[in-house]
Amino acid sequence: MNRKANVFLHDKLAGVLAETDSGYAFSYDLSYVSEDEAHDISKTLKVNTKPYQSKVLFPFFDGLIPEGWLLDIAIDNWKINGRDRFGLLLACCKNSIGAVSIIAQEDEEL
Repeated sequence: MNRKANVFLHDKLAGVLAETDSGYAFSYDLSYVSEDEAHDISKTLKVNTKPYQSKVLFPFFDGLIPEGWLLDIAIDNWKINGRDRFGLLLACCKNSIGAVSIIAQEDEEL
């Protein structure tokens, strides 16, 4: 089950985060990269035309997932396995505090 999510920065599509057979990939949207004022999603994911690859969920995205009692509520309410970091990211970060939002691609097709 390879899932994908659109990553928005200040409500503008910045790129796509994907679950792959070998881990995870993040690619900036080419129209976003071509903008004069394109900002990095994080210090470790600089604006680039080449995709980033990782065997684990990128620390920046993993850091968006709530912790503690808030994480427990998310796991219980959405019946998500606590080890499914990508699933938690999709469930918890649609309207996260801050500039970045993560929207599952199938959610946008509705």
